[in-house]
Amino acid sequence: MAEILAAEERRQAGSLELIASENFVSPAVLEALGSVLTNKYSEGRPGARFYGGNQHIDTLERLCERRALELFGLLPAGEGEEPQWGVNVQPYSGSPANFAVYTALLRPHDRIMGLDLPDGGHLSHGYATPKRRVSATSIYFESMPYRVDPQTGLIDYDDLERLALVFRPRLLIAGASAYPRDWDYGRMRRIADSCGAYLMADMAHISGLVAAGEAKSPFEHCDVVTSTTHKSLRGPRSGIIFYRSHLKDAIDNAVFPALQGGPHNNNIGALAVALKEANSEAFRNYAKAVKANAKALASSLLDYGYTLSSNGTDNHIVLWDLRPLNLTGSKLEKLLERMHVTANRNTIPGDRNAVAPRGLRLGTPALTTRGLREDDFRWIATLLDEAVQLACEIQGERQGMKLVDFVAAMDQEPYASQLEGMRQRVLDKLSGFPMMHKQ
Repeated sequence: MAEILAAEERRQAGSLELIASENFVSPAVLEALGSVLTNKYSEGRPGARFYGGNQHIDTLERLCERRALELFGLLPAGEGEEPQWGVNVQPYSGSPANFAVYTALLRPHDRIMGLDLPDGGHLSHGYATPKRRVSATSIYFESMPYRVDPQTGLIDYDDLERLALVFRPRLLIAGASAYPRDWDYGRMRRIADSCGAYLMADMAHISGLVAAGEAKSPFEHCDVVTSTTHKSLRGPRSGIIFYRSHLKDAIDNAVFPALQGGPHNNNIGALAVALKEANSEAFRNYAKAVKANAKALASSLLDYGYTLSSNGTDNHIVLWDLRPLNLTGSKLEKLLERMHVTANRNTIPGDRNAVAPRGLRLGTPALTTRGLREDDFRWIATLLDEAVQLACEIQGERQGMKLVDFVAAMDQEPYASQLEGMRQRVLDKLSGFPMMHKQ
């Protein structure tokens, strides 16, 4: 076990981490994750547990809730003012948080509309194929996706409104896992009202940017807002649900006892630490840098002549369209991994096969945490350009080359030596950027 941990730490320290949904937490967050909080079982809500000995856990959970509401500006403005929002910090991760919302607000077979997975949406928003209901959301509820405009890569709100008035969902979802642009929550509120739907935002990817004022806030317009906490928010791997106050009992009862048992107190403790860190000028500067770095990476790739979904980014995500290169995301992902560059293959608008996507998703939160800035990301774009040229050389005219054959070819000369040289450049670059940040 010690060897595995040491190996993973070396991998993280020696890799250019470009996966948009990953980040590096602070030593304080790690300390809370590995604390005695993990020993305590705490079914129930603060002040109403089903086990004794929870007095300190109650204090912890209330602290975490208050910090979450404070960070997003949701605490009552004055003494005696009724709260407009509440929060539940017990969800284990983002997908369970979303399903808790569905359980609270919907009946089986009620209708849901979320962004289609190939267009940047998330599995938990109701993804299904003609042959299979892939997500549990689509198994227990009826889902119809909305999509982006195939020409611009932007949400087609007019088409969304047309579909919503026909389908009449009970829940409309704003949010994505691979959409590089901001959201028009006001327009979605009007659409939801026109068909009698709740409006939910899943801000899992952009919650850190929202907290820092670097992305539009969904709270003015939504009934419920969910998020993971480990992406741009730079916390532990857990989930969180914000809700309008009149939905409190429905949401809390859906989390427990409907779906979960005892909460993971070590994650709640680590989240409380991360929320405190995020409510600082240092974090707000960090979020600005995350966006600036993404724009630098996107503009550099565009300068090299590459195609990006929506032709740029408003957040931390750069979605690279590899179709003009006749490359798959899987091949480029494998080649980059040999160079100690981690990214993930991803569907792009127009893909209908999530198993063999033709895009690559890039993100800037993790490397921004390590201290890389705009010039560094321009250097990364140069490296990515070289990687693509090498991938095209390996594939040659064999556009249907199987992935296993492509991977085997990387071990042959001269490709193996070229990859080793690129790998060494990555290690040299990262030597000046420590993995851990200190708040």
